[in-house]
Parts: sequence; structure tokens; C-alpha cells
Amino acid sequence: MNRRGFMRTAAAAPLLGAMLDDARRNRAEAAAPAAGTDGSGGTKVRDTGASITAEVMRLQLRHTWTTVMSSSTTRDTLLVRYTRDGITGIGEGAPIKRYNETAQEAVAALATVRPLLIDGDPWQHRELAAELWRRLPGQWALKAAIDAALTDWVGKRLGVPLYRYLGLDPRKIPVTTFSIGIDTPEVTRQKVREAADFPVLKVKVGLTSDEATIAAVRSVTNKPLRVDANEGWQTKEEALRKIKWLQTQGVEFIEQPLPAALHEEQRWLREQVEMPIFADEACLHLQDIPRLAQAYDGVNIKLDKCGGLWEGLRMIHTARAHGMKVMLGCMISSSLAMAAAAHLAPLVDYIDLDGFLLIANDPFVGLGVEHGKLRLSAEPGLGIKPRPSGA
Repeated sequence: MNRRGFMRTAAAAPLLGAMLDDARRNRAEAAAPAAGTDGSGGTKVRDTGASITAEVMRLQLRHTWTTVMSSSTTRDTLLVRYTRDGITGIGEGAPIKRYNETAQEAVAALATVRPLLIDGDPWQHRELAAELWRRLPGQWALKAAIDAALTDWVGKRLGVPLYRYLGLDPRKIPVTTFSIGIDTPEVTRQKVREAADFPVLKVKVGLTSDEATIAAVRSVTNKPLRVDANEGWQTKEEALRKIKWLQTQGVEFIEQPLPAALHEEQRWLREQVEMPIFADEACLHLQDIPRLAQAYDGVNIKLDKCGGLWEGLRMIHTARAHGMKVMLGCMISSSLAMAAAAHLAPLVDYIDLDGFLLIANDPFVGLGVEHGKLRLSAEPGLGIKPRPSGA
């Protein structure tokens, strides 16, 4: 697909009203017990029984996962639980070394803002999130996990799934790609066969083995491919040569061919090729998007990078306003993190939300997949529950 056809197919996503209405808020506040006094004339914090905890989840990968940046057989993610008024909201974040974050450090960071989150009002979760961002620098995956847990709590308290709260139709979620990590040709062919149920594949490239990788994929399937170089090509000339070759291999578009810092080189590259180019590592936060629009055709938004659902929603609308295509991507995580992103997925053009399919010990249930289509639960909030023992 050339860029002109690619951009012509973009459809403007509807703007959403995602805040609680005054009547619901007033009813909730009216039902809450009033604050008392501490006996000395001062006001004490109302005891709601609120708590927030974080723990590290170690996820086992089905295959060794190799990209330009790393190779691993396990991934540590962060599980956050927020409990108030007898309801528990849950959220997951996936810190990665690329952004100088670890799950262990995120657990420690939560302790520094626990009083804020316990004393804060979850019905005013946007204001609570703004104060969290002010007090806690960095730690974007932790912020994403907290944001998801608070949002899950609100949905459960209202008794509605998040997609309904947002006014979205889950049937309009695009087909997810299934990712093929870098490996030997033999294992690559095996991975492609195992992904037979998925109509579109995403192939990791960015090394000297790129040609052999694509040849191995093409020896097994003629499905549409999307590729991700993860900043692997170090010069614009190398990227130009590789992209022109990929254009002959049935590749629809590419993510992050050059290091994120090489902005001017990326602007030059975009003018030399017809294949659409998405920003991935270069796209972290909302303020990045106006500049990226000069050098990329689309952005890959990841909740772990930007800080959560609501910031992701703002980024979607901002990218649309700049005429860009939008993808929702993921780190390797459980179905809890995938579901959080999937509730926003009706708003975007493409999704790569297969992280939970790459692990062997998903601790949760509630997100399904059939021929590449994600199926959200009709349960309230994120619709995700702990996996029953023995299941």
C-alpha cells in the first residue's frame, strides 16, 4: 500500500465524553459518610477502608523473546490493586529497561504516593491522576497501572464495562497482529505456523539477519506483514535500502526504522519511500505528536509509555488532529494490560495487543481472541478477573 492510499483510508474518530455526569457523582457523594473531627477541632480523613498495593508478577514466555534491544524468557510486570468501599480495581503496567524502569523500583515508588491515593477521591480520578503526575516523576508504567486500577474501580462501582462508559462499540476493535520475535529461520517458521489463526503478522527486524527472517516467514505464509525495527538501523541509507527491499515482500508498513533521536534523518527517509512509517520509541507522550507529524505517517501509542488510559485517549485525538494514523501497541504483559488498551481500540486504525498471547502463565481471564479479533468481556470495569485455581 502506498502512502497516499494509506492516508486516504484514515477515518476521523468521534470525540468522546468520558467523564461522570453530575447526577451520578452527587448520588455517590451523598451516599458517602461525612468526615468527622479529631477531637481537637481539626478535620480527620474519612475512614473508607481504602488501600492500594503493588506486587511484581513474573510472566513466563512461550518462546525466548528477542528484539534488537534484548532477549529474555521471562518478563516482570506490575500488578496494582485499589480497594475502596468493598470494591477492588486492578491494573497492570510493564516497566522496561529502555525507559529506565523496573517493576521492583515501581513497587518502591508506589509507597511514596500511597497516602495521596488512599485519601484521594476516585470519583475525581482525573484530578487525582494530575496530582499523582505532579508528585511522581517518571514511572510511566506504574502510573498506567494505577490509572487502570482506578478506572476499573469506577467501572465496577457503576456496574458498566469501560467501553460502554466511553460510548464505544467493542465490535469495532481492529484485528490484532501476532508478533514474531527475532530467531533462527527454523524457529521463525515454527512461530509462524503456530500463529496460523492470525490473519496479519508483525515481524521483528533490525539486525543483519533481516533478510533471512523475512525469507523464513515467507516460506510458510503469504499473509500481510507489518515489521518493527525497534531503532535497529543506524543510518538513513541502511534504512532506505531495507525499506525498499521490504516493499517487495508484501509488508504494509514499518515501525521505528531509525533511532528515535534521528529526527531529521527520519524526515528525509519518509520522503524517499512509499511505505508508511510509524513512530514507536519516538512516541512517548502527547507533546511528542506535533513534531512527529513532520516525520512519520502514524504513531504507536502504548499505555505503559504514556502513563495510562486517559493520557492514551488524549494522544489518540491529538494524532487524529494532526492527520496521523494511530496504532495501539503493548509490551509483553498479561491480559489485564491488554484489556485496558483494548477498551480504547475502537478508536484506532491498527492494534498490536498480543502481549498476553506470548506468555504461558496468564494470571487472568476475561479477554478472548478469535481469528485475531479481541473479545472484551461485558463484565464491569476492565472485565478482567483472576484465573481460577487449576484453570
